[in-house]
Amino acid sequence: MNKRVLGLSAVCAIGALALTACGSGSSGGSTASGPVTLKLVAADYGDKASNSSTLYWNGVVKDFEAANPNIKVDVQVINWNDIDKQVKTMIQSGNMPDVLQTGGYADKVADNLLYATPDVLSASTASNLIPSFAKAGQVDGTQYGIPFVSSARAFFYNKTIFAQAGITTPPQTWDDVKNDAALIKAKVPGVTPYALPLGPEEAQGESMIWELGNGGGPTDGSGHYSLNSQADIDTFSWLKSNLVGPGLTYANPATTDRKTAFADFAAGKAAMLNGHPSLIQMATDGKVDYGVAPIPGKTGALKSTLGVADWMMAFKKNGHKDQIKKFLDFAYSEQNTLKFDETYNLMPVTQDTLQAMTSSGKHQDLAPFFALLPQASFYPVGDTTWDTVSAQMKQSIGTAVSGDPAKVLGDLQKKAQDAVANK
Repeated sequence: MNKRVLGLSAVCAIGALALTACGSGSSGGSTASGPVTLKLVAADYGDKASNSSTLYWNGVVKDFEAANPNIKVDVQVINWNDIDKQVKTMIQSGNMPDVLQTGGYADKVADNLLYATPDVLSASTASNLIPSFAKAGQVDGTQYGIPFVSSARAFFYNKTIFAQAGITTPPQTWDDVKNDAALIKAKVPGVTPYALPLGPEEAQGESMIWELGNGGGPTDGSGHYSLNSQADIDTFSWLKSNLVGPGLTYANPATTDRKTAFADFAAGKAAMLNGHPSLIQMATDGKVDYGVAPIPGKTGALKSTLGVADWMMAFKKNGHKDQIKKFLDFAYSEQNTLKFDETYNLMPVTQDTLQAMTSSGKHQDLAPFFALLPQASFYPVGDTTWDTVSAQMKQSIGTAVSGDPAKVLGDLQKKAQDAVANK
């Protein structure tokens, strides 16, 4: 995603509303007799003043206020480096926004600060959300996080390098990846056959992509952490034996970040890797003849992929439920979401905007991502321990491809269970 990918972490996030409001209350609609002022705090997706998200939100608010003269919206857009810290200060001082758009929501749910989604989003708007993304906004079966923009992962490969190695089609299975990488190493020296970034920038993302290919992942079917499941251990054992050991990737994936892998691919120095849509522009700028395909799994190409979302949420403190609902319904109209996604080269979270972007003919380079988006799988972002667990994964899971996978993953599982016990 632009600036931070959901990172889509990046999964590449949106601006939030920093608010002070007329009137007060703890629930329901405002009881104030005059106009109500909502405070919106949002993350900035622009990289310079000329494309700051402030411009987008000011336009949305101007149109909204014209249609709703009794509701005013104050907009505060904060850069990604500072937004979480500033929002934390707002919360601690009791000066909470009415609406916030940022990277995560679960900690606010744990502190009982947010409205449930049905309180602040009409049924028609809620039903327009892509179901897998809406579900990712749930905590204990109730939705609080409203997806705002998204990112997904797909498989990128350098067509020129593949042709030099005599490879005519992208790999569909892990064995295909291994065999293609071996051919590239033999016939195109000086190139990293597969860029495997398991360094601290986004190790949890690359790990989950590979684990999905073997039916695994960070949690089991009931949502409990399963970092040392047999499927996950087998995944890292395969990577160690088939890519790292034979020298078909970086010498030390545990210290190699996604940023390095992306830069290598954009410079024509890496033949294949998992990437998100921002890699398209990087590869284009680097004049790389690239292809995009579904991610290879152990037995075949995946029909799902890792999805990352940034979130919108509504605070209960000021009691402006009805006004927030009007604003969010307006903000989530196809006209507005389409403009934001196209302005910042992001992926949609609503079905009408997905259809519009798919059928317009203007986004052919994103077609593989559009196809994968509805089946996306997510980090357990509704669990308040995920931030702690993912931080631990970033620091050590990469060592599973050089050390003992069962021990590395077992240690992480124990830390995850401790985090759950202490929450």
